[in-house]
Amino acid sequence: MYVVISYDIPEDKRRTKIHSILKSYGQWMQYSVFECELTETQYAKLRSRLGKVIKPDEDSIRFYGLCACCQGKVERIGGEQLRDNSIFFA
Repeated sequence: MYVVISYDIPEDKRRTKIHSILKSYGQWMQYSVFECELTETQYAKLRSRLGKVIKPDEDSIRFYGLCACCQGKVERIGGEQLRDNSIFFA
């Protein structure tokens, strides 16, 4: 499953932890945005790990699942090119 994850974490220490967790699952695309190719098991594990770090009353993490058809329609202008997602072994 291809997932775009965005987050808004106001506290630096928690934001750094969230970034570190996400970096082990996918590619950092913009300040608070990651793109990840995950199995169902990896997705569940990622959500669990993030859930243990955030403060739900202060923080926000959004998961946008894209089907293969929609993933192929993603357009990019500038920025870093996608890496080979098979290098992530979370």
